[in-house]
Amino acid sequence: MTAAPEPSSVKRALAGHAAIGLLASALLYLVCLTGTVCVFYPELQRLEQRDAPEMERISPTAVQRGVEAVLASERGKPLTTHLYVHMPVEDLPRTTITTDSQAVHLREDGSVAGPEEIAWSDFLVALHYTLNLPGLVGLTVVGALGAMILTLTITGVVAHPRIFRDAFALRARDRNGVGLADWHNRLSVWTLPFSTAIALTGAVIGLGSLTAWGLASLFEKSKVEDVYAPLFGEEGKPDARRSGAPDVAAVIAAFTRDHPEARPTYVTIHEPLTEGQEVQVSAKYARRLIFGETYRYDARGSFLGKAGLSDGKLGQQASASVYGLHFGDYGGLPVKLAYLLFGAALSAICATGVYIWLGKRRRRGHDEPRLLRLWDSVVWGSPFMLGATLALRLALGNATPLVPVFWVGLAALLLSAMTPVGASRFRRVMQGLAALGLVVPAVMTLT
Repeated sequence: MTAAPEPSSVKRALAGHAAIGLLASALLYLVCLTGTVCVFYPELQRLEQRDAPEMERISPTAVQRGVEAVLASERGKPLTTHLYVHMPVEDLPRTTITTDSQAVHLREDGSVAGPEEIAWSDFLVALHYTLNLPGLVGLTVVGALGAMILTLTITGVVAHPRIFRDAFALRARDRNGVGLADWHNRLSVWTLPFSTAIALTGAVIGLGSLTAWGLASLFEKSKVEDVYAPLFGEEGKPDARRSGAPDVAAVIAAFTRDHPEARPTYVTIHEPLTEGQEVQVSAKYARRLIFGETYRYDARGSFLGKAGLSDGKLGQQASASVYGLHFGDYGGLPVKLAYLLFGAALSAICATGVYIWLGKRRRRGHDEPRLLRLWDSVVWGSPFMLGATLALRLALGNATPLVPVFWVGLAALLLSAMTPVGASRFRRVMQGLAALGLVVPAVMTLT
């Protein structure tokens, strides 16, 4: 039998567990909550802009027509550095072209249908990725939060030696908060593989960006793309001399002929309308965790090579699998529903951890109703503000300033916790707002 941990080590682990949890509990909860919703990013785009044309497939000539139309519309502007064509896939059957200055949907014949208007979906992803902080700073903060979740997972297991033995032992809720602590511990056990994978991949994505920036600053003359090139493939040498539009139709036709087992997801033109332009096709493979393989072609459709994400070195394939594992982008709807369930459980773990701590403080004679109301504002106010921003976006349009609305609204809810209202009554109000934040946008979206 394995000896139980020494009481002193258990006590230190428990103290560390509480300290880390309290340090960034609100941000941890917000990242977990938004990450759970982000799993359905493609579906949210379809709900947010329901009138965009949809199709199962689009012909190479139609894509060519759309690319030429978009490039022609940008005459007189600075040349876009990249042009992306999102190809129709199962969960997002739309064709969209994005440049440095615009994003438009295409009809099945390749004509431009109108602008892409998914401001709320993009706001949600940015909130999860960076907490709306500036790029590298936000990625680093969220990556650090992923490392904290991983640390909380480890210290939580060490601090509760019987946690696996009592995996299905639930005591009734009582005034001492035993029932809530049991749910916190049981959910932690049931979601342990999920939370470990999500925390580890989140830390890799966020802190990996910081590492790449540091390596680029030290060794690659601040060119981050040169750091990523060995993993995700390199781009061709730039040549700024003007040229015509690349033969995207020939590229797609050649790719489809040579790789019938793969489904193209993106077609990317690097440095379009220049002599140095290249066309890259990103393709998804069935029953593979990698986000896709990248194939390079010149402007006339001749094959140049591939990145090797599907059959390269083990580390390269692992790097290409991080995003799919983190966001549940594999296995279709069943996997997404599983991520929804486990993500909701992880959010509940973050929420109940602080409630348990406040309950322990109260039982020791430190009743802090203001802190309890503040935490209720975070737990129930965050979903309300997400729903409120979506409702405002649907009512006022794509230009709604979602970032300031969300953070100012959440700050107002936190300030409301300063009012001398009974804790139970305040919680009921916050729970009512959270329900309202779910129902109102749902009705607006579906009517």
